[in-house]
Amino acid sequence: MADSVAIEHEASHPALQHHFENLEQQREAGTLGMWVFLVTEIMFFGAMFFAYTLYRTKYPAAFASASNHLSLPLGAINTAVLIFSSFTMALAVYSAQTGKRRNQIVCLALTILLGLTFLAIKAVEYHDKYVDHLIPGRLIPGRPFDASGVHLLPGAARQNVEMFYWIYFAMTGMHAVHMIIGVGLLSVILFFSARGKYGPEYHNPVEISGLYWHFVDIIWIFLFPLLYLLGRHLEHGG
Repeated sequence: MADSVAIEHEASHPALQHHFENLEQQREAGTLGMWVFLVTEIMFFGAMFFAYTLYRTKYPAAFASASNHLSLPLGAINTAVLIFSSFTMALAVYSAQTGKRRNQIVCLALTILLGLTFLAIKAVEYHDKYVDHLIPGRLIPGRPFDASGVHLLPGAARQNVEMFYWIYFAMTGMHAVHMIIGVGLLSVILFFSARGKYGPEYHNPVEISGLYWHFVDIIWIFLFPLLYLLGRHLEHGG
């Protein structure tokens, strides 16, 4: 009897779309859809990781030279920022599942703030590359790479150093675009959370937004060592 009452209550829930029988079916469909989307994103980023691996293997000295010009402190801070943002996002999902509305709002706001912090730090890094004339494609006339603060290791060629920066801006730029989308998505979720839309019965949008956010964070966990650490390891012959 209790089960039938619960099912009937779910069937009349305002968040239930007409083509689903109940909220559980709608939740499963939404989660599956997000996982399918993330698989396509893995293939998208996988192509760039493959290009990075190919050229890094072919031009190790040039890539090591360029890597050492990246700011390790800023990269490390951004890594810590995103790891903590995944924690606050997980707390937001848990708060939605348990009906803790205030905690849910606070955690979502903190996650958005951390995402904006990451983007601000990345903007500082991009500005430094602009000042040092390290924009690929010769968009900025000025000094050559070997006179712009990049110490060329033996065997490193200028054009191969430039290839590193093509890949660096492509990978971190696309990651930043995904971060911007994530911040926008969480801002919408925060708006509806403040209106009390999500709770123990209906919280799937918070969950699938969390999946997206964790995915973007994981991508950076791979980018940080490949772009920032591996070159320093090569330079010191470790």
